[in-house]
Amino acid sequence: MTIVKYLNPRNDVAFKRIFGTEKNKDILVHFLNDIIVSKDMKPIKEVSIIDPNLHPDIKYEKRSVVDVLCEDEDGIKYIVEMQVAKVAGFEKRAQYYAARAYTAQHDKGEAYVNLKKVFFLAITEYVMFPKKKHYKCDHWILDKDTHERDLKDFSFTFLELPKFNKKIDELKTYEDKWCYFFKHADDPDDVTELLTKSNEVMKKAYEELKAYNWTKKELVSYEAAEKVAMDLKAREQYVEHEAREKALAEGMEKGREEEKIKIAKNLISKKLDDKLISESTGLSLEKIHNLKK
Repeated sequence: MTIVKYLNPRNDVAFKRIFGTEKNKDILVHFLNDIIVSKDMKPIKEVSIIDPNLHPDIKYEKRSVVDVLCEDEDGIKYIVEMQVAKVAGFEKRAQYYAARAYTAQHDKGEAYVNLKKVFFLAITEYVMFPKKKHYKCDHWILDKDTHERDLKDFSFTFLELPKFNKKIDELKTYEDKWCYFFKHADDPDDVTELLTKSNEVMKKAYEELKAYNWTKKELVSYEAAEKVAMDLKAREQYVEHEAREKALAEGMEKGREEEKIKIAKNLISKKLDDKLISESTGLSLEKIHNLKK
């Protein structure tokens, strides 16, 4: 029996293959309807894949590159990002990308009144919002007092995969199944059972992850992206480790300093010589004099 190897859907190359290609637009439409479209919205029927390079207005301005950029039949824009490694200011980058997609419409001569909405969706392999318990959060622009949504053209949705811990038999919605897909699609023990509970579009997404459906050149690109992701994670872990070690060392030093002060105060109360107290605790004479005030 041949064991089928499923690739990692969080990989940059694999992610774009599944959700950012013309042949898989049906997967992207299904995914957007499952994750973003709410009951009071019209379902997406068709999308057009757009060049993910958000070109700058002037020559020396920074160019933005997103994973997937598309628009539906009404011209509404959708940005979809897979973020594996933790980076500083990703929430600001999300707003920057959305603003880029929004203002790009005006570059084409559109009147302000005709500007279309922009939806930003990010799937993260790390926790972005530690204080939020749920794995999915939607961010809108709301009136501070009434919570009315008068400015409706921007929407930001984040799926934090580490917070999603449902098991196969707990998957109720397609949103659940997609989150499970991102976390476990490359796990051979989970794929078979999950496929039996998926529709044809999701099965197509899994089919795209079968390694034997990829050419040698495509697999080289996939492995290169895996290496970059691993290097970024290793860097992230190193920075976090160094920060913990520094905090621990600073905490220990602070504790030692506090203990020295406690001893010095006790010796001061016994009317001992300042120089002797300094030699006994390691505190400077100036410090001893300040403690006596």
